[in-house]
Amino acid sequence: MHVIITAIGSAGDVHPFIGIGRTLAARGHRITFCASAAFAPVIERCGFKFLPLGTAEEYRTIMADPALWHPRTSLPTLWKSVAGTLREQYRLLEQACDDDTVMLGSLWAFSARLLQEKHGIPLITGQVTPFAIWSPLARPTHPPGTNLPAFVPYPLRRLLLGVIEHTFLDRLMKPELNAFRRELGLPPVKRIISQWISSPDRVLGLFPDWFAPIQQDWPAQTVLTGFPLFDESSFQEPDAELEDFLSEASPVVFTPGSTTVNSEQYFSAAAQALKLVGRRGVFLTSQPVGPLPSDGRILVRRYVPMSRILPHSSALVHHGGIGTTALAITAGVPQVATPFAHDQFDNATRMERMGCGLQVLAPASAESLAAALDKVLSSHDIRASCERYSKLIASGDSASEAAALQVEALARTHKYRVA
Repeated sequence: MHVIITAIGSAGDVHPFIGIGRTLAARGHRITFCASAAFAPVIERCGFKFLPLGTAEEYRTIMADPALWHPRTSLPTLWKSVAGTLREQYRLLEQACDDDTVMLGSLWAFSARLLQEKHGIPLITGQVTPFAIWSPLARPTHPPGTNLPAFVPYPLRRLLLGVIEHTFLDRLMKPELNAFRRELGLPPVKRIISQWISSPDRVLGLFPDWFAPIQQDWPAQTVLTGFPLFDESSFQEPDAELEDFLSEASPVVFTPGSTTVNSEQYFSAAAQALKLVGRRGVFLTSQPVGPLPSDGRILVRRYVPMSRILPHSSALVHHGGIGTTALAITAGVPQVATPFAHDQFDNATRMERMGCGLQVLAPASAESLAAALDKVLSSHDIRASCERYSKLIASGDSASEAAALQVEALARTHKYRVA
């Protein structure tokens, strides 16, 4: 096969698809990967043909925009970025297609979905987080103050969410999407998120059923694979200073994700929290962290693969991204999540329900972080839950293998041609 993978978003959105791509390549298939130019180094090191979207600087500018991370403005800001690349995405993908092409796309790979409609090219939609699958039945967790009460019955919840989709989501997305559809000779669509966005061929939930079981109102063609774990560990050079630091005592790892709107406040609170609990720490960030204690109890790194650092860590404080959450579960490390946007609230809530840690609402103070850390570090129940769920994650690349088998199965059963 020739598999064209389109992954739109941050590292948590892109890395699982890189893992699947590596597995497909190992099984003898040609891989073309479309993503932001910021991911060029890792994608090219995998040996994939790369179709870059925009520039790395444009990606960094988008990720650093506070509006992308504010609950009220995050979706309009994200859609503006996606809509601005629709035609570029479509052109790149269409030119790359051949008679052996099968596509695998992430949630925002709208152009792959358009190509499927226009040319009949088979497509699998991959959802890295259950939050992304429209489901009034599942009741995903949104930012505080925006969740429907649990007592609201399903028929009313479905009706209310339908109104939200019509009055907000469709109104936001339809103008740009349907204008491009007219250019392609395709009819207009509505109910974009609840119906159109998912490929009718197949939907992959890239997470296990114990994290989020399939719901009755999910697309009937949904298959769960488990977490495809990939974090660039095979490409990382040795770091003697970090290894010495980890060997001295298990530190607490802090990572706020792709961006931190107020990094000075975040890392100041983190440093004070470590002092209050008497622990050493590693800060993983590309943001400035401000003045730190001079006693050598905190080490700062731009990036370290989670699979390398977590086995030597006592706890992980993070933003609630799905990739980071999955890697912490795999390592059996207690978590403190500080969600502030998008799917992070839902991921953090699921992790907390599993008993693998706690969540603290952002912006977290030193005192709240210290209290949460003290609890997760001392709780036998949390340790037991972490160990239990760590054992449920299959070893090796089994989730990527499961996803690859689904791509191959679609190719065998789908008759198609590029018009």
